[in-house]
Amino acid sequence: MLQHWELGQALRQRYSSFLNTSYHRQEIYVRSTDFDRTLMSAEANLAGLFPPSEVQRFSANISWQPIPVHTVPVTEDRLLKFPLGPCPRYEQLQNETRQTPEYQNKSIQNAQFLDMVANETGLTNLTLETIWNVYDTLFCEQTHGLLLPPWASPQTVQRLSHLKDFSFLFLFGIHEQVQKARLQGGVLLAQILKNLTQMATTSQFPKLLVYSAHDTTLVALQMALNVYNGKQAPYASCHIFELYREDNGNFSVEMYFRNDSKKAPWPLILPGCPHRCPLQDFLRLTESVIPKDWQKECQLASDTADTGDTLIPEKIRVTRKTCHSPATSTSLPAYVG
Repeated sequence: MLQHWELGQALRQRYSSFLNTSYHRQEIYVRSTDFDRTLMSAEANLAGLFPPSEVQRFSANISWQPIPVHTVPVTEDRLLKFPLGPCPRYEQLQNETRQTPEYQNKSIQNAQFLDMVANETGLTNLTLETIWNVYDTLFCEQTHGLLLPPWASPQTVQRLSHLKDFSFLFLFGIHEQVQKARLQGGVLLAQILKNLTQMATTSQFPKLLVYSAHDTTLVALQMALNVYNGKQAPYASCHIFELYREDNGNFSVEMYFRNDSKKAPWPLILPGCPHRCPLQDFLRLTESVIPKDWQKECQLASDTADTGDTLIPEKIRVTRKTCHSPATSTSLPAYVG
């Protein structure tokens, strides 16, 4: 919770000249997945972002301003809880991924290691896709200063970390990354791009949109954008989208990734565009990973053969273009963390 409170403070400092110093309901909208930890993270974050002004303090002894966090039941969440499903076409792509040389080789190379971990933990049916549970538990215990079991040597924990990273790649990459993105991270990206477009066309839209979710949410989004660094995001990471109105009236997008509390957020560059990417170019370059009809694209080919569905592109088409970025007049941030 402290990490998210500090993230809120960092965002307050970053946007001190943009956001109101006190909470205004018209300025911000927050949505979380329906898990205790993500809801609590959002609340801690907001406590750091919007410390109450004197008139907002309902008690002299409580320096806290309640701010609403919206959610939907897990069974209805088709935006933030990844991988999204049920989606037969995605499951078909995952089965195809299991047959790739990369997956097969990784499975063979780690068979004995997985057996060892299964014996030590008492878990059954440990695979490349489920081993992340073991790493998450050990990482959490280590972070809280607890003593790890003797078998969990630094080398073992490091190997588990690599396998967790591989499990993320399995979910959203390795095989047919663009098609997977259309069924997964592209869904969230589509909503974010819709938000940015609405921000550019109306002054009534909130200044700040916040999504509080999971590491898999960040991976799905960043794989769709083709900016994922291949490593698990640490606690309280956030992917930031900033919308700028240029002097000529056009809009541009900048992305940042905050994954280290001791450093400024890293600039992220969408392939095919400069860091300050014109909004229309951003929309064009990401079009191939945005689903036209998620429900339809989730159907198997045999189920859609007679429906005239649009063919899903297999590769991202990247067009390199020099873009001019005039001085900033307004920025409109949105972030996922």
